[in-house]
Amino acid sequence: MGAASASAIATELRERLSRQSQVRMIFAAAPSQTETLRRLREEPGIAWDRVTAFHMDEYIGLPADAPQRFAHWLDEALFAHLPFAAVHHIVPEPDPAAAAEAYAARLAEAPIDVVCLGIGVNGHIAFNDPPVADFHDPLDVKIVALDETCRQQQVDDQCFARYEDVPDQALTLTIPRLLRADRLFCIVPGSVKRDAVRRSLYGPVATNCPASILRQQAHCALYLDAESDPDAER
Repeated sequence: MGAASASAIATELRERLSRQSQVRMIFAAAPSQTETLRRLREEPGIAWDRVTAFHMDEYIGLPADAPQRFAHWLDEALFAHLPFAAVHHIVPEPDPAAAAEAYAARLAEAPIDVVCLGIGVNGHIAFNDPPVADFHDPLDVKIVALDETCRQQQVDDQCFARYEDVPDQALTLTIPRLLRADRLFCIVPGSVKRDAVRRSLYGPVATNCPASILRQQAHCALYLDAESDPDAER
């Protein structure tokens, strides 16, 4: 799955860069994305010096040097390995509301071409958990409270040692902001995500499973493995 998704993303980037001077791209930061990003780094023929990178969420309240910050995670997984034209980190400090407004403005400077995202155990995309998800959100970036399932997932993913260590707030790109990209690649491995994938594919399109909106997006490709695929024979 990692190889297949990375190959598809690379093909999309090469095609766009053959007809555009620049590509603007948003990345998710999560262990579920590790294999795809590793494979993407190895793909040949991509002019990364013409790609501008963003990410889709960041914790509020962590020290600037905390390894759990998504900016640091993506630096280690991808950004530090390739000569991007620019990398725009979300920096919540010192004023998260001002940071949200500034990041939204930077995103709006030109169209977003490609988004690489995942689905959370609770069906979230980015940090749009069910209690705060809005398919018609008027904002592009906002401050959100993280729900209990989301925070527990960060412990289960071994990003934090204890539930109490996980911040209870974050900045996130909203669902409409993500869906306005030209092309979405949704990468969801692992048995822990199977129920969320099942609800996304077969449940109601509703904010109690935010990722359900993706199945109405013809420009979104979903990549599953045998463990996350609810239709796979076992």
